[in-house]
Amino acid sequence: MGLFKRKQDKRAEEITAWAKAYLEEKAQGRAVPAVEAEALMGEASEPLEKVEVAAESAAAASMPVRADERLSAQQRMPALPPEEATVVPTDEPPAETTAAEEGAKAVVEPGVTAKLGLEPTPAVGEEAQAERTAPTLFERLRSGLSKTRDGFIGRMDRLFSSREKIDGAVLEELEQILIESDIGVQHSMALIGKLEEAIKTRDLDRPALIKGYIRNEILGVLSADGHQLKRPASDPFVIMVVGVNGVGKTTTIGKLARRFTQAGEAVLLAAGDTFRAAAAEQLEIWGGRVGADVIRHQSGSDPSAVIFDALKAAESRKAGVVIADTAGRLHTKVNLMEELKKMKRVMDKVIPGTPHEVLLVLDATTGQNALSQARIFNEAVGVTGIVLTKLDGTAKGGIVTAIVGELGLPVKLIGIGEGMEDLRDFDPEEFVRALFEAS
Repeated sequence: MGLFKRKQDKRAEEITAWAKAYLEEKAQGRAVPAVEAEALMGEASEPLEKVEVAAESAAAASMPVRADERLSAQQRMPALPPEEATVVPTDEPPAETTAAEEGAKAVVEPGVTAKLGLEPTPAVGEEAQAERTAPTLFERLRSGLSKTRDGFIGRMDRLFSSREKIDGAVLEELEQILIESDIGVQHSMALIGKLEEAIKTRDLDRPALIKGYIRNEILGVLSADGHQLKRPASDPFVIMVVGVNGVGKTTTIGKLARRFTQAGEAVLLAAGDTFRAAAAEQLEIWGGRVGADVIRHQSGSDPSAVIFDALKAAESRKAGVVIADTAGRLHTKVNLMEELKKMKRVMDKVIPGTPHEVLLVLDATTGQNALSQARIFNEAVGVTGIVLTKLDGTAKGGIVTAIVGELGLPVKLIGIGEGMEDLRDFDPEEFVRALFEAS
């Protein structure tokens, strides 16, 4: 007990000495703490715990609150005895806090930001990220045609770069490139024939000029009239969608329906594929996603009856657009193709002049097989336009030129991805530009 009492008395003496030193500085106007030193002196006789708490409060109160009110080492209060703290004196002048530094503190201290009423400063890189815009529609198209561009334009560039002179051998290799890129045999031969005549009559001795000539020829073929959907003057606008299984026909119908519902139109889908298992259910799912009503019958029923009921419902409900799905079938099956003819006759009987559009969905990855499909479907039901899907996954995008050039069928829509917005109107100039321009 005696030892503890001596330590307590010694500690009280140290705090009392510290308080006296503080009173002397206060008399000189150097510090104004929240706790008066006299109170500390008066508490020296109190239990040690109370005295130490009071001393620590005085030390905390004497610290500067704002950065611009910092005190130099000479202006600070004397430090507590070594048991409490260690002070390293310095002769450096007080640091001044600039407005920029205060702003920087607001970035990392949300609480300070709120107190100062300042807007938080964006973190490093956030402004650049905000300025970075999403890819444009053209950039996405160009990206989707990258495989076709590498297989067609890339090979053509490599051919020209390896030859110093444009001669018959170069033109022969160029013709092979065109055919293998699914431009079409007939169209490729015709294009090379025109190019040979142009070389004789013009000064087309440079690869860049020949490449530009081919580009203009392809653009001329694709720019034929009729590549836009032709809507009648009065509703409903009836669209019949045909194609073999696996080309993305039902998905195309769903995306096309979304385009119309996004424009505020009432869309009705006719589940005319009554043969494939779960075809009607799949169409109903799409109808729910895009906000379109679906007319369906039981599986295995007459598809022409579904079309009849759908058109009658469209008239009674004042629907703006009717899109009719049909069973996917091989184009070589004559009896199944006859069923399509019957459905088309029923449409014309219910609403004369319909369907206004007969869209054939083709898979671009099938290349020349797509060309034969287009030829037979066109003979059966009179195709008015082509929807070319999966262009983003093939090097055979040149089939667009073959379909238009050899069959005279306009490409009206193209699919360049799996997203809802990836079914796009076909723009010949944009397509050719995306095909020939790497970046």
